[in-house]
Amino acid sequence: MTLQSGPQRSRLDPEPVPRRDLLGLGALWASASAMLLAVVGMLRLPKAAVLASPSKKFRVTLPETLAVGEAFVPPGRAVAFYRDTEGVYAVSTICTHLGCVVKPNAEGFECPCHGSRFTHDGTVAKGPAPRPLPWLKITGKENQFVVDEGSTVPQGTKVNA
Repeated sequence: MTLQSGPQRSRLDPEPVPRRDLLGLGALWASASAMLLAVVGMLRLPKAAVLASPSKKFRVTLPETLAVGEAFVPPGRAVAFYRDTEGVYAVSTICTHLGCVVKPNAEGFECPCHGSRFTHDGTVAKGPAPRPLPWLKITGKENQFVVDEGSTVPQGTKVNA
């Protein structure tokens, strides 16, 4: 007579998976997933992840009717052009406080974000802007000019028009 302990296993029941084998399969799947994600990442590398931005240098034609002391802001650019008796100059319209785009008005410029005010030549008239608006390098003659938004010049530098 034999004593049985516990339920009888059928020969059709699957073999129990040992713990070491289960951990090995988990490690194999984890490394295969990591390799797959690495390959997907490498395939994305040739494609640039940045958006194209406009060139820092651009050509502009000033209107013939641009009056002395009147601002001309080309569409899509953060630059204001002025003509006076001494020549033409370009002032950046990016506020030196936090980088907002200032809007031209009768007195000069006004920052819509925090209320800084600037005169026509970019000098700070009312804070919180810590510095005047930078003057940008321009070259050219008559009404055709090339502006370099990446290059600043000392305040008061003008091009004869």
